[in-house]
Amino acid sequence: MKICQTNKQNERQRLMSNEVDILENEIREKYPEVLEILLRDHTTQKNIFWATDNYREFGNGYEYDSPILPELITGERGHIIMPRVKKDKLLQQIRVRDMAEVFTPLWICNAQNNLIDEAWFGRKNVFNTEIVTSDGSHSWKTNPEKIVFPDNKTWKDYVRDTRLEITCGEAPYVTSRYDTTTGEYIPVEKRIGILDRKLRIINENVDTSGGWLEAAQTAYKNTYAFEWQGDSLLLAREAMLYTFIDNYSLKFQQQPQIRSIRYIAYIISWNVWQMDGLKGVVPNSCHSKISTETNLFGETSSIEMPCKGCVNDNIHQHNGIYCLIKDWGAKDPETKKKGRKIKFTELIKKT
Repeated sequence: MKICQTNKQNERQRLMSNEVDILENEIREKYPEVLEILLRDHTTQKNIFWATDNYREFGNGYEYDSPILPELITGERGHIIMPRVKKDKLLQQIRVRDMAEVFTPLWICNAQNNLIDEAWFGRKNVFNTEIVTSDGSHSWKTNPEKIVFPDNKTWKDYVRDTRLEITCGEAPYVTSRYDTTTGEYIPVEKRIGILDRKLRIINENVDTSGGWLEAAQTAYKNTYAFEWQGDSLLLAREAMLYTFIDNYSLKFQQQPQIRSIRYIAYIISWNVWQMDGLKGVVPNSCHSKISTETNLFGETSSIEMPCKGCVNDNIHQHNGIYCLIKDWGAKDPETKKKGRKIKFTELIKKT
């Protein structure tokens, strides 16, 4: 019996990646075309860009406005992008100073996600119970029982419930593969993110591969996040992708097919996007316009006209590139297929 259990554990470890730092070389080797999908920006029809000067020392292609290309982060430079906890301490301080990059301890992410679920379920401690030890440290104890739903709601309602993490960084509120403050790897059963909880529900209620994949796609289509910095955005996308692979491997003891992985990566590339959260546009895309006027004497003068939205602090008046997302449940007026493209700011009431 012990030998059998050990063999199962070894097979599970082979199928799942328990490395905190997901390597772009590994993605490219194991999952062809997936890295290219994860780097896509659907608003600009280009790749996401660095949006930070932290990589300028590496030379051409690593400037602030440069797109993140696969060849820049693979091969000999396959370790260039790494989680914040693995970055140099000085670099961490610089990012805190310049971009207010501060990651929330996982126990706080758990506590806040618990509040959302307490309101949704109408009761406390649905997925886990928060623990405070005598020395003041925080953790949680996972509820091992199958989740029970209120009379007026089903597991499918929970999977379809739309949720958004703003300025997501490496997306610890969405998926907790690791603690972004300590670097500790979190086993699937103990994860507390928005997406982790949806996938747990699916694991408990669906036993066929086809049904599981359909439900998982629904979960991903209803989970959104945005981030300014390109490296953090890629880390968030990678974590969400590997969360899918981890859960499928745990459930079915084999990895999902490459076509399923590519489709999840495609959903992620739409739902987790690069944006200035205060303006609703691609970072730094607002600009001043030069207007030329001619007076009665034929003399010309140029007047610089700044972005109206930036001047008025109005999210609906910017001249930058407004970010697009997909409403996966609505039909596109052109293709007549589900998946209508909309501006993110269309979700925000005009005042």
